[in-house]
Amino acid sequence: MTALIVCSHGTDDADGQRAIASIVDQVRAQLPDVRVTAAVVDVEDHRLDAVMADHDRTEAVVVVPLLLSVGFHTAVDIARAVASHPLAVQTPPLGTHPLIAEVLVDRLATSVPAGLQPDDRVVLAAAGSTNPLAEADVQQVADRVGERIGAPVGIGYASASTPRVKDAVAHARAEGAGRVIVASHVLAPGFFARLVANAGGDIVTAPLAPDARVAQVVIDRWRDALAD
Repeated sequence: MTALIVCSHGTDDADGQRAIASIVDQVRAQLPDVRVTAAVVDVEDHRLDAVMADHDRTEAVVVVPLLLSVGFHTAVDIARAVASHPLAVQTPPLGTHPLIAEVLVDRLATSVPAGLQPDDRVVLAAAGSTNPLAEADVQQVADRVGERIGAPVGIGYASASTPRVKDAVAHARAEGAGRVIVASHVLAPGFFARLVANAGGDIVTAPLAPDARVAQVVIDRWRDALAD
């Protein structure tokens, strides 16, 4: 059976660590016969290079980035570790899976229980990346959310890319928004979630995890890799 490594960014935030651990636990529960291992690319100790080295070189391995878009970590850190193992492959990150947009829409419904008002504006707040392909991933998510809620969705980034979330919020207000609802396109509590929360939105949704659908996306990515 092909092993599965679930690789997140890493965080020193205890709530973020628990949220990520919950995803890995849910994946293990649904794949009881598969060796499922957690790894990170930064901040914490169980780095992907070391985790990969612990897998026998005759053992097939699928690495699923527990990230929401392509970027430096998928193109460099994860790709380098995957290249070190002769039977390892890397899947796309999670964000473009339709279930991620579904979770975002549900977070909006929870945060705005009375529903969006005609003069509300929604800004999708992503972490940001220097990789231009990441913007295409985020745009795809924004388009899906917009289709589901029946309203246009702006985009802002916590770092690296522009516009920053605070600027996207200010732009929405300048265009006459009554309330600016920030949809946090961040996986778990931590550094980026705090940046998003402090960017000036009237309402800010919770990060995506914990949520069983995020674990399902990981499993879908793993199964797609096996099928390929």
